[in-house]
Amino acid sequence: MKPVYLDNNATTQVAPEVLSAMLPFFSEQYGNPSSMHSFGGAVGAHLRRARAQVAKGLGCEPSEIVFTSCGTEGDNTAIRSALEAQPDKRHIVTTRVEHPAVLSLCKHLEDKGYEVTWLDVDSEGRLSLKDLEKSLRKDTAIVSIMAANNETGVLFPLEDIARIVKSHGALLHTDAVQAVGKIPLDMGRLPVDFLVLSGHKLHAPKGVGALYVRKGTLFRPFLIGGHQEGGRRAGTENTAAIVALGQAVELATAAMDEENTRVRALRDRLERGLLAAVPDSRINGGGAERLPNTLSIAFKYVEGEAILLLLDRFGICASSGSACTSGSLEPSHVLRAMGVPFTFAHGSIRFSLSRYTTDADIDLVLRELPPIIARLRQLSPFSGKEGEAAGFCSDHSH
Repeated sequence: MKPVYLDNNATTQVAPEVLSAMLPFFSEQYGNPSSMHSFGGAVGAHLRRARAQVAKGLGCEPSEIVFTSCGTEGDNTAIRSALEAQPDKRHIVTTRVEHPAVLSLCKHLEDKGYEVTWLDVDSEGRLSLKDLEKSLRKDTAIVSIMAANNETGVLFPLEDIARIVKSHGALLHTDAVQAVGKIPLDMGRLPVDFLVLSGHKLHAPKGVGALYVRKGTLFRPFLIGGHQEGGRRAGTENTAAIVALGQAVELATAAMDEENTRVRALRDRLERGLLAAVPDSRINGGGAERLPNTLSIAFKYVEGEAILLLLDRFGICASSGSACTSGSLEPSHVLRAMGVPFTFAHGSIRFSLSRYTTDADIDLVLRELPPIIARLRQLSPFSGKEGEAAGFCSDHSH
């Protein structure tokens, strides 16, 4: 059964053009780009081209691009660099809805003695700019706020955020892993100091990413060794993957109009159809500006994992807004931070589309999902008023 793949915020298929671009570097063009001989030098030329492609997609200079292994490495590099370069500043500002690459690192740094201000979001997942401004201090080293939430697709107003942060003299980092290729990001007019992207979210392979470092920004490398990446990231370059990333960013930039028209229309049709067909359903972050490809929808009195298992029988791939840990089900930290009622949070499903998504894919979900929800509700002992009175599940929000 060919999968109906609607989990593109988790990872994407490698675009055929991207695969073709990278294949020669596994065979005839295997030289080390740092070598002095012309065989390796020829490979180095392809790295320079890839760097220029990524830079063009972000509206920055090629020298401001550092290739990494993934988004997590980029996030860690940016935040740790800001702290190491400013040892007298030990305050970090971030939000409660960040990706674990930022969330877990900040918790770790908090344990190491740094002070972290955790900004709340409202019921739609939106950040209060007033709260952000109040949180900034003279000893704030860095503010880390994502460009778009990976679960809900909610967009953060980076221009307003940057204006506030820069007026207080702090560095600004944004995890833009979900945003690159879906919304315009122009570093020429957006005063962000660090921006992170990941290849496998935009139809490149896993294992490659990039970190934008604004020219003149204080920087300390995370990986120390050789001279690669201008001394900013040691280690032999993953040539095939870097070439693939350059090609993927170029393709994503060219397809951005399609992402915001055809793909958005498919997402909206799926959203309208499910809301109309399934009573007691709601959109997480539906009142906020969102990515064009992302739909987080919650169904009352059902478990997300059960929905996913039944969808899988039809080859439909999606993801849940909750996770099983140590035998107890807890809603995601994003939905908890938004205050989504636990009777909905446990039944949250994320559909994330791509430019390869078709009308037939959406038709299949609209046909098969409503009966799945109805069936699960018939089996649920908590589908009535008594369920709300007793509590659908333990409320782990805090």
